[in-house]
Amino acid sequence: MPTYTTLLRELKDNILTITLHRPERRNALNPAMVSELTDALESSAQERCGVVVLTGTGAAFCSGLDLEHLKTMQDRGPMEHHEDSENIARLLRTLYDLPKPTIAAVNGPAIAGGMGLATICDFTLSVPTARFGYTEVRIGFIPAIVASFLIAQVGEKRARDLLLSGRFIEAEEALALGLVTRLVEAPELMTEAHTLARMLLQNSPESLRGVKRLLSEHARARLDRELHTAVEENADARATADFKEGVRAFLEKRAPVWPSLR
Repeated sequence: MPTYTTLLRELKDNILTITLHRPERRNALNPAMVSELTDALESSAQERCGVVVLTGTGAAFCSGLDLEHLKTMQDRGPMEHHEDSENIARLLRTLYDLPKPTIAAVNGPAIAGGMGLATICDFTLSVPTARFGYTEVRIGFIPAIVASFLIAQVGEKRARDLLLSGRFIEAEEALALGLVTRLVEAPELMTEAHTLARMLLQNSPESLRGVKRLLSEHARARLDRELHTAVEENADARATADFKEGVRAFLEKRAPVWPSLR
């Protein structure tokens, strides 16, 4: 079994539980976590497990991209920005295309890319106190990669609301939008996630793989096209003056002064 620095893995009773494990950074996505989570998901497709459960350590599920990492990216070149964006797209696409059922057990806030991880899973169980949001526009960024998945889930009008406003939504609204499958009180969250996993394990493994393959094939051409464009937009956004100011303002805990308005 691989050893990871940003994840915990437990394979028990044919259920693989992957836990995002950077609680000191609210499980924010840095390059190491993106790489390790992609590897863990890709490996799970070959392992003797029937269901994958994804959750987080501590008070948050995943707070999105680590802004400390993004700050270090600001002086890097286009090729590095492009590679970083491609890695995020590969992670989300790997999760979407995984040939085994996936369950997100959302134990706390799921923001930006973290919301993508939570809602791309086949089932999303959430504690009632969790908050969700695609907040990229608040820091001068573009939620390009997650947009393709979101539009397919909630429709263009609702996607425009979430992506352009950058607002937080409570778990109840996420449930009403269809982004969350069910609300579960915190003490029962993992129990309910594994109960659902055991129910899925009663179904034909070949049939489950067939359904997942069918759904992925339906979306393949669209995602291939849209994610190619999204990676370019994501990479380009990292070089803008607004993004650089947005990250600085967030880390300095102040309101941004957008250069594009000067």
